[in-house]
Order: sequence, then structure tokens, then C-alpha cells
Amino acid sequence: MSQPSILPPEARDAELDSGTVRRIEALIEQEEGVQSRFGGILGAISVAVALAMSLFHLWAAWDIVPTTVLRYVHVGFAMVLGFYLFPVAKRFRHRLMAWDVVLIAAALYVIYYLVAGGDDLQDRYVFPEPMDVVVGWILVALVLEVARRATGPVMPVVAILFLLYAFYGNHLPPPWQHQGYDGDRLIPHLTITLEGIFGTAIDVSATLIILFTIYGAILQSSGAGKFFVDFSFSLTGGKPSSAGRTVVLSSFLLGGPSGSGVATTVTLGTVAWPMMKRVGYRADDAGGLLAAGGLGAIISPPVLGAAAFLIAEYLKIGYLDVLKMAAIPTVLYYASLLFMVELDQRRIMARGGAAAAAAEAMQVESAGRLARQYWFHFSSLIAIIVFMAIGYSPTLSVLYAMAVAVVLSFLKRESALTPMKLINTLASGAIQSVSIAATCACAGIIVGVITLTGLGLKFSDIAIQAAGGSVVITALYTALIVWVVGLAVPVTASYIICAVVAAPALTKLGVPDYAAHMFVFYYAVLSEVSPPTALSPFAAAAITGAGPYRTTLQAWKYTLPAFLLPFVFVTDPEGVGLLLSFRDGMTWVDVAWQTLLAAGGLAALAAAAQGYAARLMAGWERAGFAIAGLLMIFPALLEHAFGDVLPAPHWIGIGLGIGLLALNLRNAPATRPG
Repeated sequence: MSQPSILPPEARDAELDSGTVRRIEALIEQEEGVQSRFGGILGAISVAVALAMSLFHLWAAWDIVPTTVLRYVHVGFAMVLGFYLFPVAKRFRHRLMAWDVVLIAAALYVIYYLVAGGDDLQDRYVFPEPMDVVVGWILVALVLEVARRATGPVMPVVAILFLLYAFYGNHLPPPWQHQGYDGDRLIPHLTITLEGIFGTAIDVSATLIILFTIYGAILQSSGAGKFFVDFSFSLTGGKPSSAGRTVVLSSFLLGGPSGSGVATTVTLGTVAWPMMKRVGYRADDAGGLLAAGGLGAIISPPVLGAAAFLIAEYLKIGYLDVLKMAAIPTVLYYASLLFMVELDQRRIMARGGAAAAAAEAMQVESAGRLARQYWFHFSSLIAIIVFMAIGYSPTLSVLYAMAVAVVLSFLKRESALTPMKLINTLASGAIQSVSIAATCACAGIIVGVITLTGLGLKFSDIAIQAAGGSVVITALYTALIVWVVGLAVPVTASYIICAVVAAPALTKLGVPDYAAHMFVFYYAVLSEVSPPTALSPFAAAAITGAGPYRTTLQAWKYTLPAFLLPFVFVTDPEGVGLLLSFRDGMTWVDVAWQTLLAAGGLAALAAAAQGYAARLMAGWERAGFAIAGLLMIFPALLEHAFGDVLPAPHWIGIGLGIGLLALNLRNAPATRPG
């Protein structure tokens, strides 16, 4: 028995040369760490431990497990698998070294000490015994090391800087100064209480994230991913001329259940790139669109990214409420991509580059026939939501959805999850969760320091003062902070840090807490297409052969218009309508109006980004469309700059956009792109 491959099933089945496969695996390992691939007895042991981790969490979802025990054991499994599968350095991969065994033993001892300590350990955290502090230091070191192995060095380095701040912050000038803490006070706070390593992030990782990761592995193994891609090709006609639409549709269908940006990008890219190349897409354009489609997986119901579960926990709301808030922004995001690809196709057809290819239909099965044969895969899109809608908790909902997926997989022989296939699938789901668990545990160190020292409140006051009390400027500062943090750490960690540091600044200015957290979430997701951690564009570039940074710039072109939407949540009092929330006096008419404004603004920004509407545009026309889009989406920006001089900026944006479009249409025959 050996470990499952690192690539998604559809990518493994595609015709990729070995060099491309190695580049893609290397990029995935930047997010998930350099993994050892064991065969024989070592491979069997890794699968057995990972299977035990999955079964434990499935049992915990069904039965009652004490909160502390669940969190302790979850971190314990993550450390054991982390030290077993992720080597200390790349040159030691595929070998289990003596120090790995020592670290595994240390992890087992620490978790045993915590579990055996029980309530007595919790009660004495203020006056800990010497051994409590020693074990705590060991746990902190183990968490930092497993995070380094599984996610790279940046996250542990950031955590160490926060630890230094906790120890020596009393030497800093105001307003950053605090009283200073020694090891006897800080370490128990981080390792015994539920405010540090075992805080909210690990709670969500242990109760929800791992279950959804297992669920995603089940869907991939049952062939749901391949079906969604094939169905999208058929639904859009199976023609190269609809390549862009196919990518957008399949990224939604595939990304919604997976929640992984890189996996969605790789899966789509291996299948769609040959068709996109034939239709006339440049390599960097195609890579940018593929990365943008992959990014949609992190913001698309029913799974979203791991950070979405944290939103529900931090705000103490149901996960179904988070899905509801994400519904309209998700639709608008994909609408923005559709605007882009429609303009792409017009530009390519106008050049004549797709004329011949468009006539060459691909040989694909009809959408109706595919739906009749593999209809059961659609259950993955609705099962969890249906179970939650009828009153089940998110943990039971995903557990029942897994059971439904496993049972329905036997309707087709090729998709059946036979016992051995199911064992490998459950093990794969657990292994995929290790890097997330390590990230959440390491982020717990940072959050523990922030809560103990009061840094979050200090930072909020500083941000508000710097912005002069302006919601618009504070939102701009917050977006910049979240983006900068996201450049260094993964999406989940970026959200965790900024949710306790940056979001309070917005809530202090009267922004609803749910809007502030959704704002932080969307800008944390933007890090997925921002170097040096732009993994989705880099993976797409490895497939298309384009330059990674040119591909990243194209990904920004496709995604940036939609990322202006979060400003509506926090700067426009009625903007929360896009989150399907209502302030006093708001109705569904207000929600529809906000949605139409946003859609119109996105269309204008798409035209500006592409430089094309009915024809190629001059620079001043592109600038005009950009201004029109901004005024429709972000009218508070102009209101902030000019006050009451321009009381209705969105109407100015609508008028400007209509005027420019009319001019563009009138002059279309006179200017042929080329």
C-alpha cells in the first residue's frame, strides 16, 4: 500500500509531460509542504495513521467528544503525520530519519500529558507546575516546526516575532507598549487554555475543516470532478469558441465542492489549456483566466475556503448564514469573469484567430446524456445545504453528505468507492488537512499573543486615528494590511490574524461585524493570486508554459474588478444587501438595486481592463469606463472626496457608462481590431 498522489485525479489522467508534472507538484508543495512518498511498510503506516485520523474525526462528528480532547488529539494527529510525511529538508524526502521519530515521540508525549491532565491542568494554568511550562515550551517548538515543514518558514517566523513581542513589548514606546510577560504566564496561556494553540482556529479545523477536506477527497475519488468538467464542456457546446465560458462554468461546478484554488486551477488547466490554445488565447491570458477560476473555488458555496468556517465561529453564527452571505458576491464574481471572457472572445474573433477553430466542434457527449448517466454527482452541490436547511448542524450535514456520496458512487462501476479505494480516499483527506491544521495551530500562537497583550485593540485605535475616523480610508488601510499579510502567509492564516487585528477597526466605526469579517475574508483570498505566494497563477503558468509573473498580472486583470465589491459591504449603509442582510427600512428592492449597480460596475470595469467593448478602445475610453465602474460599485469614494458636491455618484457612473458604450457601438464599424 502506498500514499495517494499529490495531483488531483483529473490532472493525473491528463496527458502532461513529466517536466510539467514535476513543476506542478513543486508548486502544490509550496502550499502543502514537501511531502515524502513512502511505499511498502512505511507507506502502509502513513495510510493507517491518516485513516485513523479520519475515522476519529468522523466518529467525533457523530458522537460527543470533549472539546479539549478533540482539539488536543487533532493537533496530535497533525504533528505525527506532519513529522512523518514532511521531511525536515527537501534532501531528506522519501526517508524517515531518526529525528523524525524523536519528534513523533515528543508529540505523542505532549498530547498524552495534556489529555491526562484533564480539568486539573486547566484549573492551574494561572499557577502552573514547572512540568506544565516545560511541556508547553515543547509543544510550542513542535507546532512551529510542523508548521515550517507543512507550510514553509514564513508562518513560524511571524509567530516567533509575536512571541518576542509578548516577552519584550514592555520595552517598546507607546502605543505598542504593554506590561511584558514571562514564560510562566505566556506559555500556559498559549498551550493550556483555549485562547492560544487550541483556540478557535483549531476548533474549526478539528470540527469542520477536516470533515470538508475528507468530503472533497470523496468527491474527487468518485469522479465528481471529471464529471463537472465534462458537463461544462458539453453545456457550452463543446466548441473551442466557448473555451472561456467553459472555464468559468467548470470552475464554479468544480470549485464549489472542492474549496481549493490550486487544485481547481490544476484540474481545469490540464483539460482546458489545449482547447484555449487552439482558439487563440495567449498562454499568459489563459493562465490568468484559469487562476481566476481557481480563485473562485475559495469564495464559492457550498464549501468555500477554510477561512469561511472560521467566520462562522468568530461571529457565532451558523455556517448556513455564511453561505447565504457569500451567495450574491459569488454570483457577481463569476459574472465578472463571464464579462471578461465574452470580451476576450469578441477580441479574438475580431482578430480572426478563432474563426477556423470555432468551426471545429469537439467530440463530447451531450449535456443531457451526461446528466442522465451521472446525475448523482450534482448531490455534492446541494446535499450539505439541504441537510443544514432542514436543521442539522454543519458537522452532521457534511457527515450525512459523505454517506450519500459514498452510497451514490455505486450507481456507476467506475465511480464506486470500493473498500480499498475508500480507505485511500479517507487517508488522502486526512493528509490534505495536515497543512491546514498546522497553520491553524501556529496562528493560534499569534492570536494568543494578540489577545493577551491587547494588541488588537491598540492596532484598531492606531488605524482609526491614522484614517482620521473615515470609514473609507480605514477600509483602504484594512484592505492594504490584509493584502500585505496575505503576501507572506496562506489565506487561512491571513484571515485569522487580520480578523483579530484589522476587523475591529471597522466595527468600531459602525460597520456590522459580519460585513467587516467578510471584507477581511475576501482580501485574504486575494493573496492566492499575489506573489510571492501566487500559487494558482504559478500552477497555471507551469501548465501553459507562460511566464509566472505575466500570468499573475493577467490573473489580477481577471479578478481585481470583483475584489472592489467588498468596499460596498463596509462603506455603503445599504451595501450589506449584497450579503443578503438588511438594515432598518431595507427591502428586497434595495438588494436588487445594489446587485444591479454592482453588475453594471463590474461590466464597465471588465471593459476597461480588457480595452475592448464593441471594438478596441483608446486609452481615454478605458479610463472613462474605469471611472464609471468605480462610481457604480464604490460611490462612497467620490462622496468622501467631494462631500455633498456630487450627492449621487452612482447616477454619474451610470450616465458615463451608457454614454461611452453608445459611442463605442456607434464607431464600431469604423475601427477594426488587429
